[in-house]
Amino acid sequence: MERNRTEKFIILLISLACIGLTIESVLLGWEFWVPPLLIIGIISLWVMNFSEEPEYKLRRVLYFVFSCLAVFYHGVHETSFFDVALVVSFVLVTFSFFARPYMMHLLLVEYGVIMIIQFVLFNRNGTVFGTLEISRLLLHEAIVLMIYFSCIKAIREREDFQQINDKKDGIIEAYDADMEDFLTNISHELRTPVNVVNGIADLLIKRNAGHEASIIKNAGIRLSYQIEDIQDYTECKRDKVILEEEEYITTSLINDVVSRFRLIEEDKNIELVVDLAPDVPARMTGDIRKLHKIFRHLLENAVKFTKHGGVYLRVSSEATDYGVNLCIEMTDTGIGMDKKTLRSVSALEGMYQADRGRDRSSGGIGLGLFIVYGFAHKMGGFVIIESKQRGGTTVRITIPQKVADESPCLMLSESFEGDIVFHTKPDKYRIPKVRDFYRQMATNLALGIKLPLYSADNIQEIEHLREKTNLKIIFMGAEEYRENASYFNGLSRAGIVIAVSAPSDFKPDPGSRILVMPKPLYAYPVMMILNDRSLEGMVDHTENYIKPEFPGLKALIVDDEPMNLVVAAGLFEDYGMVIDTAGSGMEAINKYRLNDYDVVFMDHMMPEMDGVEAMKHIRTAASEMGKEIKVIALTANAVSGAREMFIREGFDGFIAKPIHLADFERVMSKEFKKDM
Repeated sequence: MERNRTEKFIILLISLACIGLTIESVLLGWEFWVPPLLIIGIISLWVMNFSEEPEYKLRRVLYFVFSCLAVFYHGVHETSFFDVALVVSFVLVTFSFFARPYMMHLLLVEYGVIMIIQFVLFNRNGTVFGTLEISRLLLHEAIVLMIYFSCIKAIREREDFQQINDKKDGIIEAYDADMEDFLTNISHELRTPVNVVNGIADLLIKRNAGHEASIIKNAGIRLSYQIEDIQDYTECKRDKVILEEEEYITTSLINDVVSRFRLIEEDKNIELVVDLAPDVPARMTGDIRKLHKIFRHLLENAVKFTKHGGVYLRVSSEATDYGVNLCIEMTDTGIGMDKKTLRSVSALEGMYQADRGRDRSSGGIGLGLFIVYGFAHKMGGFVIIESKQRGGTTVRITIPQKVADESPCLMLSESFEGDIVFHTKPDKYRIPKVRDFYRQMATNLALGIKLPLYSADNIQEIEHLREKTNLKIIFMGAEEYRENASYFNGLSRAGIVIAVSAPSDFKPDPGSRILVMPKPLYAYPVMMILNDRSLEGMVDHTENYIKPEFPGLKALIVDDEPMNLVVAAGLFEDYGMVIDTAGSGMEAINKYRLNDYDVVFMDHMMPEMDGVEAMKHIRTAASEMGKEIKVIALTANAVSGAREMFIREGFDGFIAKPIHLADFERVMSKEFKKDM
């Protein structure tokens, strides 16, 4: 940018000088064919600048050559004798901005040549120099030399200053790189013990060890996320983020967001309203892991700074030539940001920690927004933040995604008939904006599936709608139900579906046929009820979840850390697999030659022989024995691009530590369900 401004400034000075030279040439009757050439030259200089052709170094030389020719044309006329020094001084100062000493040298030489030509002209015409002319000439030459040496000195000092700055920048970059490498290595090393903590907690929970095991697991999950954040931050900071595209199900992505909210909301009594547009494609292709992290950071920030009210998440899409733009909007009723803070956050792309000096009790390590910006930009998207102090914050993100299945993610059954009502008390929420969130979600859902929607504030309005419409389903909250429980119990027994969005510990009256949708309320369970009114009890996305089983599948787990073997074996056995373990790459190769395994889970960084080399030896052994084997990387090396790297090396799949069972199930289902 600075170079471009300097270039334009120099061309402007050259242009003004050449226009003046053209005028002087016409007035004094100099060669008539030169002024048109000067005008053509000026135009050519600007064309080169705007087109940036040829390259900058050559353009710089052409500017200089053109100026030297113009100076020579001016200087060789007898009337310019005492003007030459002024013109050369002007050109010296102008081209000193290019910081090229050779240009100063050539201009000084040109000045000497012109003065020699002038003396020849004067002598030829018999001009006699007096004392005044000689003193003026000496003064002009002294001025030219002074300006020449001043320009050379300024250029040298500028070069020295630039070298000092480059050296400082190099030291700073080296320090930043060392610190980022340190943080990356620390986060990598911490993954192993965190994997053990999370895994043992899972095993204890499976054995009904009590509430303490859940507390340990939640703490381990929080720590693992913070380790990931440090690693993600360093990758964004160094522009080392690598995208890992794969196909994913839209509703599964949203369900994971809801599940995450249930973990972090704790006892803050905040409402989360998830508004998923029905026309979003059912399956898309993109970096699902980074999308998960974007949602997590947005949600954690919204909850952290919201003490009362709620959070509204809107997910929609816009069709494009390359697929869709996935549009994410997260709005909260929290403390918001003033204009100064908002400008700082936007200018630094999330680096500004908004809660600095205000409330460190809210937790977090302040990297979330920076990671969101980094991931969104890497995926070709953008981030817009709007906020008002004590008026909440809205973050809008648009990310391009490819479409794998363009059918809508939410579809209403063709057999559906009847009308639906949303029943909400007008004064239910302390912050009216939460009520607007629910209304907006319901309205958008109704418009998306093209279904009439009615709103009722009280029993009288519900009775009026029963008379005027074919009322089949009523959606409401726990407070609305409790206020008129007997009335709604009666409606449920009369065939009208009563669906209540309530906390997980909510229990309807015995004998009623009330459907319970655990908070937070979102479109997926609503669509489940609309499409299947025979549902009973609690309705949630987990009801459609069928845990995959791999009965009798023989697996070898390879890891040099004994506790990792205990954790992985305990988790994988729950899927019906027959587990064996090996503590090194060599032991794994020997065991494979003596046993019949269907899959090998291979750690990466092991002493003596790493996982990549061990995998290749196992593949060679399988080929020699005429067998087929699946080898899946199971490693704490989870930097961006790790999955692609392991796949290129020859692994069939990739699972990061700490082990997330959802990742394990996805990889295993992809590799083995098609064969079972």
